[in-house]
Order: sequence, then C-alpha cells, then structure tokens
Amino acid sequence: MSGQYTILPHLSAMILTLGALAGTASAQQAIGDFTDHGDVGHVSHPGSASYDQATGTYTISGSGANVWANRDAFHFVWRKMKGDFILTARGALEGKGVEAHRKFGWMIRSSLDSSSAQASAVVHGDGLTSLQFRRVAGGTTEQVESPIKGADVIQLERRGDAYIMSVAKYGDTLSSVQTNVSLGDDVYVGLYICAHNDTVVEKATLTDVRITVPAKSTFVPYRDYIGSNVEILEVATGHRRIVYHADNSVQAPNWTRDGKALIYNQNGKLYRFDLATGKPTEINTGERIRNNNDHVISFDGKRLGISDQTEEGGKSSVYVMPIDGGTPMRVTKLAPSYLHGWSPDDKYLIYTGIRGSAIDIYRIPVSGGEEHPLTQNVAMNDGSEYAPDGRIYFNSTRSGKMQIWRMNGDGGSPMQLTNDPFNNWFPHVAPDNRSFVYIAFPADINPTDHPWYKHVYLRHMPIEGGPAKVLAYVYGGQGTINVPSWSPDGKYIAFVSNTDAY
Repeated sequence: MSGQYTILPHLSAMILTLGALAGTASAQQAIGDFTDHGDVGHVSHPGSASYDQATGTYTISGSGANVWANRDAFHFVWRKMKGDFILTARGALEGKGVEAHRKFGWMIRSSLDSSSAQASAVVHGDGLTSLQFRRVAGGTTEQVESPIKGADVIQLERRGDAYIMSVAKYGDTLSSVQTNVSLGDDVYVGLYICAHNDTVVEKATLTDVRITVPAKSTFVPYRDYIGSNVEILEVATGHRRIVYHADNSVQAPNWTRDGKALIYNQNGKLYRFDLATGKPTEINTGERIRNNNDHVISFDGKRLGISDQTEEGGKSSVYVMPIDGGTPMRVTKLAPSYLHGWSPDDKYLIYTGIRGSAIDIYRIPVSGGEEHPLTQNVAMNDGSEYAPDGRIYFNSTRSGKMQIWRMNGDGGSPMQLTNDPFNNWFPHVAPDNRSFVYIAFPADINPTDHPWYKHVYLRHMPIEGGPAKVLAYVYGGQGTINVPSWSPDGKYIAFVSNTDAY
C-alpha cells in the first residue's frame, strides 16, 4: 500500500497488474483487490468474474469437473502473495444448482498448473464445509471437514506452513480446523468456483472480502504499528466498506452528532474525517498534542472531551474543548485518567482512573471539581459509557473474565450482561437505547489487557442482555472501537481494522 493518507473504497486502487502468467490460466484483467482471473485446468465453458465497487461485491462464475483427486478445473480470481496472511469473506452460491458438490471459497496455490499443490477453504452446494489440500503437485487431494454446515463466513489463514480454516453462519462465532502443507512462500491467492459438472456454469457472490497481512511476530506494542482501515458497517446487514486507509495507526472513530464526519486520533493528534469528501482535517487541540484513543463527543454535539498525555510525565488527563477546535480546558486533577463517557444532560464526564493499584470508574462535573468513584472494586473496571437513559455500561473483571456490566448513573445496582469465554470490552449503546455493540477479544489473552492486532469480534446485544450476534469478524483490537461510534440514526457503526502492506 502506498501513501500516508489514501481514500480506499476498496484496496484495489493500489494494485498493479502482474505480468505474464504461468500455468494453464489465461491472463485477463485486474478485479477488485485481485490482479487477474481466469480458468485453471480444462473447462468446457469459460468462467467470468466481476466486481461492483459501490457495494464491494464479487460475482464469479465457472464450470469445471472438480477440484479433487490429482487435478483441478475451476475459475480463479487471484493475486500473488508472500508470507502470512488472513483471507475473509461472506459468500454464497446462487440458485439451486445442478450438482450437490458444486463449490466455492478461498484457495492458495503454488502455481496455476491444474495439478498444483494447494490449500482451500471450501463451501459445497449441499452445505459441506471443508479444508481441502494437495500436499504435492499431482498428489491426492485430502480434506478436513468442519462441523459447521452451510457456512457463509469463510476465512483462510496462513501461518508459515499452517493453514487454518475458520467458518461460521453469519452472526455466529467461528469454528476452526487446521492442516500443515508446504506450498512455498510465493503463492497464488484468491477466490474460486467449480461447477463439479463441466457441462454447466455455476455462480457465487461474495461481499466483505478482506485480505489482511498481520503484524510480524517481532511486533512490539506501542512501538511498532501496521496500517489502518477506517470502516463503516451497516448494523442491519453487517456489510462493511472501507472509507479511509493510512499506513500507520488510526484509532477510535467517533461519529459526529450531525452525521457528517468521524473524529479519530492519529500520531497523537485528532482529525475530523469528512464523509462526503473523504478527506481528514486536523483539529486544533492547542498544546495538547499527545492525544490517546479515549475521546468523546457531548450529547449536544458542541464539545469534545479528550484524553491527552502531554503533561504529567506522560500520564493521561481529561480535557474539554469546542468540537471544531480550540484551547482544551483541563477537567481532572489526578492522572492517569482516561475519558470514556459524557452524560446525556451534558453535566458530567465518566472516566477510568488509575489510583495506586486500583483501576476504577469516576464521575466529575464537566467544569471540573472533585472526582467521585462509581466503582470501588478490587477488579479492573474500565470502558464506561452513558446510555441515552442515563445508565452506565462498562466492562469489569470482577467475575474473572472481562465482561460487560451495567450500573445506575450513581454507580448503584451493578448487573452483569455478558457471561461467555471471551474478554469483552467497550460497550457502546445505540441512539435508540435498545441495544449495544462491544468488542470481544480471544479467551486466551490477559483479561485486563485489550491488545493490538488480534482476531476479534464486534458483537451486538439487546440492551437488557441476551444472545449476542457477531456483526464483524475483524483483525484489530486496541483502537478498533474504543469510543462511542454509532451514527446518529443508529444504522451504522464506525471502527478500525488493521493490515500491513501487501
């Protein structure tokens, strides 16, 4: 990826077409995030592929007898890649089809020869979902079946010679199977379809296609950063679009009350990203030039609360300023203090304060004064946010894992809302006060940590608790959705995903 600030409806704008192709596939043209597409092996009916930039939808069609045994025949949409990467998409075959084992999915191949070694995440017409692989050119195809049938979320990850297929029915958490295959470092990566009947052509459509290059194993938190995609997700459908990309760390987008812009932090500064023009403008924060990702907009939309660590030896303090920029006024006397919520009546701020070894939630008047603790618990309490009805949602380790809780505006009547194996952070309540979204980190991390660059979920839950639905399958974590980020009409949320250059 090139450029510090690049508007990317889709990442394809940065891809250069590769030169001549090896193997049996014929060169055609770049499509979306992929450099080319064509038929691999013998097919009686040429396949095709198209890309709708407005919706981010790929449509692929193909014939071919099978992808199995020691030789394949299918239509392939690909690019060349090296190293580790994560491939994610939502997709489905169209219509009833002719053969139960027509198939589509992600594929990684050593070459475009029909007998190439390969690994693929496959969804069949009858619902069978499997990780299929050929260890050597001309070898027999093997497979590991997933317990999930009829998956429409398909992910294939490469970690060295390990290939991990993770699948789900949209809304559910992922289920994974794995194998080890040596395909070489430089591989063909892409989407494919096979009719399993060379006399017909089958079609599949795929959306929310993401190619992610994860952080290197030598990554050091808060020193090393990879690129950032600012994304907007439609809550009703879960469909996502990338509106902005930076090669470094962009974090925590707020949505302005007028619905026209996002406010995020980058390199210690705050920016207003205009959704109509797709351009960011720096917000004047005076001498406060080490802003972290804890910033909140007042309910009336006129003021911005920030957390800045320019003073106090690098410890964060809370300030308030006009939303269009100006001189920040310090609110908290003690540090570290990390802002998370603004009361609906615009009178109070709530924030996480580290006082000695205790990490608790405090309330303070917007004009300053004495802080009042809302939690006094040996556990870690963080991520507090006011709902429109004045109640406070937050995350706490008081039950062991980090889970989502709710309490009254004065800190009374705490109630646990989530209870699952994940570590759940940063609840954000919808404008209609009927539901909230939050980020779910893996079960195996330290519950008191919300690290960078992990497989995480954005989940959606009714306001009084109940079954949670996955809205997005994301590579991100710290900075993804730390702050309130609902659109004012309640139809969308903004968040950040991450990827290194590819």
